[in-house]
Amino acid sequence: MDDDDDDIPQLSSHTLAALQEFYLEQQQREGMKTSQGFNQYSIGSVEEDWQLSQFWYSDETASCLANEVVVAAGKGGRIACVSAPSVYQKLKEQDGKDFSVCILEYDRRFSVYGEEFIFYDYNHPLNLPENLLPHSFDIVIADPPYLSEECLKKTAETIKYLTKGKILLCTGALILPSVMV
Repeated sequence: MDDDDDDIPQLSSHTLAALQEFYLEQQQREGMKTSQGFNQYSIGSVEEDWQLSQFWYSDETASCLANEVVVAAGKGGRIACVSAPSVYQKLKEQDGKDFSVCILEYDRRFSVYGEEFIFYDYNHPLNLPENLLPHSFDIVIADPPYLSEECLKKTAETIKYLTKGKILLCTGALILPSVMV
């Protein structure tokens, strides 16, 4: 038998450092969840699920987007967050006296938010509850989960159904040509 066959695979120092950083962040998130001051609406209270193509915005980005939609919605406005849970969470951290908000999301872990959660599958863009009336939201913020033309078109169907006219669409540069059509 050759000695080379007995080599144990090893991670490079950079890969090992990245893995250790990931585990440390995971431990910190778990520590936050068990601490007294846990806020169910804080970004990271529901962890990203890469299998669902979930990548949360930073606090700064989510706050900026939340502030923009509040201004656009106006006093007493209705806001729909389509596949944008970190923006929803930032909106819920705000006072919320001047607006109402709901979250349309595929990930059922967000059902912890009660009646404001609406299960949403972009593959069935108009399969929405009967009480979700057309053109009933002052603004819709959407971040389609996949960078594909198909996902964008189906999400656009939902947006057009929900919005009175204002849309804040967040997507990647790769799909930008499809948005410009």
